[in-house]
Amino acid sequence: MDDLQYLIWAGVAAAMVGLSKGGLPTVGMLSVPILSLFMSPVKAVVMLLPIYIISDMVGLWLYRKNFSVINLKILVPAGVGGVLVGWLTAALVSDMAVKMMIGLMGVGFVLNAWRKRNTAQAPSPARWGKGLLWGGLSGFTSFISHAGAPPFQVYLLPQQLPKLVFAGTSTLFFAVINLAKLGPYHALQPYGPAELMGALVLIPFALLGTVVGAYLTRKIADDWFFKWVQLGLLAISVKLIVDVMGAM
Repeated sequence: MDDLQYLIWAGVAAAMVGLSKGGLPTVGMLSVPILSLFMSPVKAVVMLLPIYIISDMVGLWLYRKNFSVINLKILVPAGVGGVLVGWLTAALVSDMAVKMMIGLMGVGFVLNAWRKRNTAQAPSPARWGKGLLWGGLSGFTSFISHAGAPPFQVYLLPQQLPKLVFAGTSTLFFAVINLAKLGPYHALQPYGPAELMGALVLIPFALLGTVVGAYLTRKIADDWFFKWVQLGLLAISVKLIVDVMGAM
């Protein structure tokens, strides 16, 4: 792959990260598979982290007034704990097993939601037990492969939060999680000039994606927004399962 093709695909991956930070959940999970077309998945995960963090800063400003305080109180400590577990078990955990687990959870959740779509469902309240479980799992899977969105959404979607509150809570939660990953990532695979320069080149793509994502989030009707979230969750989950099956 020549330099132009690399820049195009890497720019697309960075823009996907930005779109997710702008409020379009699950889109960012496509970034690692895209970069894995021309580099190792481990290197892709490490190189994308600065892009996530910089996009987070824009997302924090965009959603500074839209978030669920109670959910962040529950999810943030659990998510940081999940990152710590991911770091301590990095040499023991199989990426394939984690991908299959995430994929099956996502598919199961979406199919169950569709099964109940014609039945009126009362919004679920924020619960400490469920929040600690899914928040911890989200932090863990985010550490493994930036794939923390499915567990997070399994917990938060049943609460039927307003669209902007859902997007803002996601943005703030993952901003903290990504900062928590910075030290462990550097310890496992130190950042060098090549990785930092590669990330620097991609920053404009990510920032543009963040602004576009925020614009689209505000323009899409609430009902369609959550339908697209579910479809995105299903597509990513199926992709993870297919990847695992193909590697067997």
